[in-house]
Amino acid sequence: MLRAFLLVFVILGVVVMGVLTVKKKQFEPPPPFAFPPETVTSHIAEELQWQDSISSVGTLRASQGAIISAEVSGTIWEIHFQSGQTVAKGDLLFELDTSSEQAELASAEATLNLAQLNLKRAQELRQSRTISQSELDTVVAQASEAKAEVNRISANLDKKRVVAPFSGRLGIRQVDIGEYLNPGTAVVSLQSMDPIYVDFSLPQQQISKVNEGYSIRLALDTYPDLQFKGNVEAIDPDLDETNRMFRVRAALANKQGMLRPGMFANVEVVQPQPSTVVAVPSTSVYYQAYGNTIFVIKDKEGQSVVEQRFVKLGKAIGDFVSISEGIQAGEEVVTSGVFKLSNGRSVTVDNSKAFEVSMNPQPEDA
Repeated sequence: MLRAFLLVFVILGVVVMGVLTVKKKQFEPPPPFAFPPETVTSHIAEELQWQDSISSVGTLRASQGAIISAEVSGTIWEIHFQSGQTVAKGDLLFELDTSSEQAELASAEATLNLAQLNLKRAQELRQSRTISQSELDTVVAQASEAKAEVNRISANLDKKRVVAPFSGRLGIRQVDIGEYLNPGTAVVSLQSMDPIYVDFSLPQQQISKVNEGYSIRLALDTYPDLQFKGNVEAIDPDLDETNRMFRVRAALANKQGMLRPGMFANVEVVQPQPSTVVAVPSTSVYYQAYGNTIFVIKDKEGQSVVEQRFVKLGKAIGDFVSISEGIQAGEEVVTSGVFKLSNGRSVTVDNSKAFEVSMNPQPEDA
């Protein structure tokens, strides 16, 4: 019985070993899964000379602007301008009724003539010592008073003829003939728009990068295809204590009158010296909350793999963005499909379908 039991045990052991030998490969862990190479496009990081600039937003201001009104009260007698008209300095704009002042002036001039005749007689009588010096002084004072009255009325008459204080373009007329005006009532706006100013503010960190005479570029949504140029004219010496910003004013030529006071504009202060930057297409950057990264293509054992690097971005121009840290000029970077990649992923470069990049892109459907 013992021999039979041992024989059965040996036979079972041989069968189990045979099964395990046959099934061993089925129980082995599978090889690690490897993603197939991802097809991407690439671009060589370039070292470029970029013209640095400081960006801000500003508001256009007239070089001279005023609301035209009368200094004295009266009824509008004549209006000598049309709304929107361009006028020169000294052009007559409107007149108030002067009938009362004209009558007062005639009376005052008659009084002045009489006072001057009395003064002449008094001077002759004084020479012959017929009258005293005090009597002559009284007559002199009366003549001076009469002349002052004529001058006062003449000044009031001049104030009722309102002329343009400077050359410019008028706005919309706000009064009509026959309307009674109180002193200071707005009649029309007058704006001098050539040159025109743009006022904007910059943070205190940029105060060393702005000087009088620096060039500026101006862009407006009103004229998307145009760019206007000017120069910094003045810088406020003090900063706003609430936000630590300082104001800058630049002047631009505006002969065609395309720029209007009150317009909103994007302003760039151009730095006089260009800087050297490493630039890559903006599609190379994988923007993420914890940091922006770029995938650099490396050769590993005859296969192209990507290395993910954190980068520090600089200014963007056109389709390019500058990289201040993380990338060297001459390195090949992935420009499409970056969201599908991970560090160490194998790739295949196919630039036959790569998008064209430009410093000044002009898309057809812009």
